[in-house]
Amino acid sequence: MIDLVTDGASFAALEQEWSALLVESPGDTLFLSWEWLFTWWRHLGSHLRPALLTVRDEGRLQAVAPFVRHGWQPRRLRFHKTVGFLGAPLHAGNVGSDYLDVVVRRDSTHALAELVAEIAARGEVLDLAQVRGEGSAAGTLAASLGLAGWEVRSSPAGVCPVVDLRGHTWESYLLTRGREHRYAVQRKLRALKRRFQVSFEPARTEGERADALRVLIDLHERRWSEKGSSDAFHTPALRAFHEDFTRLALGRGWLRLFVLRLDGIAAAALYALRYGETFFFYQAGFDPAFGRWGVGTAALALSIESAIGEGAKAYDLLHGEEEYKFHWANGTRPLLRYSLFPPRAHGYVARTFAAARAIVRPVARRVLQNP
Repeated sequence: MIDLVTDGASFAALEQEWSALLVESPGDTLFLSWEWLFTWWRHLGSHLRPALLTVRDEGRLQAVAPFVRHGWQPRRLRFHKTVGFLGAPLHAGNVGSDYLDVVVRRDSTHALAELVAEIAARGEVLDLAQVRGEGSAAGTLAASLGLAGWEVRSSPAGVCPVVDLRGHTWESYLLTRGREHRYAVQRKLRALKRRFQVSFEPARTEGERADALRVLIDLHERRWSEKGSSDAFHTPALRAFHEDFTRLALGRGWLRLFVLRLDGIAAAALYALRYGETFFFYQAGFDPAFGRWGVGTAALALSIESAIGEGAKAYDLLHGEEEYKFHWANGTRPLLRYSLFPPRAHGYVARTFAAARAIVRPVARRVLQNP
């Protein structure tokens, strides 16, 4: 049986079933958790209508397609009704969700087939962003719709640099890095320990969590005030999202929110999350007054050492091709975006509109930059 969930109360009621389903799915990851996606919808997507498709077999939840309706939709132009993933980037704010997907119980091929049939019958344009590049249920869904006559477009959506920690101690991992980077990290850590009393502790209580999050946001904004601006915490909605999600994550045992203190003064903070066997680096900040001591590098190094110490098998730096990430990473995970157009007249118009928008946007950007 397949149902469509379109209201917040029904979405909230799925919490326990969703969590039980996720751990039995091959795509189990933090960014598909009910906690992450429901909190995202509450704070960043509440102006959008949920469009969750759930599949049950004898009452047991077998699959969830975590969709939301978005995009410009004039009253008479149904062809531009677009469905995408909860958690995907929006103009309202981007929390950086990666590895988005359809959640399907392992080996439940009939549930995925039911979803394909339902989506095909609805005939809505799909825009599925930040999908894992290999082995995703969304990729299988896209291929199935392609066989049903849909136009399927896939495009790269970036990469997530990753550190494979299996079999490593901190010392053996560091030996795998380039000589120059290895020397710089060791030198900065030694200098800090000679000059200051160094502590690098995660938040363990609710009070520590709230304080560490305030410190992180303050240090992040101080750091970026010198470089221009950052969109990590720049709106009340984004700050509210992180306030609520870090509270939930602390309760689940996922939160790794560290503050690096030098002689008791907060010099840097690092926001990470441990889910399953993976330690996710999410965000960081440091006081520019301590910049010459390399506190940002030190905090990242100490967090990797902490991840190894607690037995994580991977340290995921998440999407972004910033140079510093590749100093630490020894692999990458690709991300894809699927654009799926139904084989109908409104699908043709939507494809034409999307193609025109792809041409107009760069031109408009150049005009705005060079009036």
